[in-house]
Amino acid sequence: MNQQLTLSVAIRDDARFANYYAGPNEQIVQALQQQWTVRGEPYIYLWGSPGSGCSHLLQASCHYAEGLGHQSVYLPLDELADYGPAVLDGMDQLPLVALDHLQAVAGRSDWEEALFHLFNRIRDRQSHLLIAAGQPPAALGIQLPDLLSRLNWGVSYAVQELDDNDKILALLLRARRRGLNLSDDVARFILTRGPRDMQGLFDLLERLDAASLAAQRKLTIPFVKAELQW
Repeated sequence: MNQQLTLSVAIRDDARFANYYAGPNEQIVQALQQQWTVRGEPYIYLWGSPGSGCSHLLQASCHYAEGLGHQSVYLPLDELADYGPAVLDGMDQLPLVALDHLQAVAGRSDWEEALFHLFNRIRDRQSHLLIAAGQPPAALGIQLPDLLSRLNWGVSYAVQELDDNDKILALLLRARRRGLNLSDDVARFILTRGPRDMQGLFDLLERLDAASLAAQRKLTIPFVKAELQW
């Protein structure tokens, strides 16, 4: 199980704050980085629709913590649910625990009880906890009242989806971080014809980056049309 778990919780190397265009979520980024200061919140709850960036923020927080010398673990509960709540054993010994997709185990009594005890152990050790889900705690269908009470303890933020202009700026930032020359016009064209969620757009950008390198051609609208058969 340990080997499988290690593979399951690997975080993306590019999921960092430097790669994240905050837009309307700048306050959230600040709060996550301030977790490690005296004024920071030890427990933060994020919620947002699929593609809003919650997973990126949790993984970026783990990278940030590691950069400060603090060990962390990222646990995507949608991938780990079938392992059972035993995967949480001992996690409270780490300075930061980031639990993603909480909705995947909501309503399951074994998981809820384990999460309740994990929450208490993390609090007792004065460690840090991040949780992300698709809805605020009250809308998750949590059956254990004590767990629901704990989930409502911390600061909660709704992660806002980017509008089209911000999505273009996010694409330009990601391209710049990759060393890719992406013009505003090409970014707007990709947004118009491509997927609407940011992860889908970033995956498309990665594909176009590889294709342009292989063909030794710049990213132009005709090139994008030909590569993606649009």
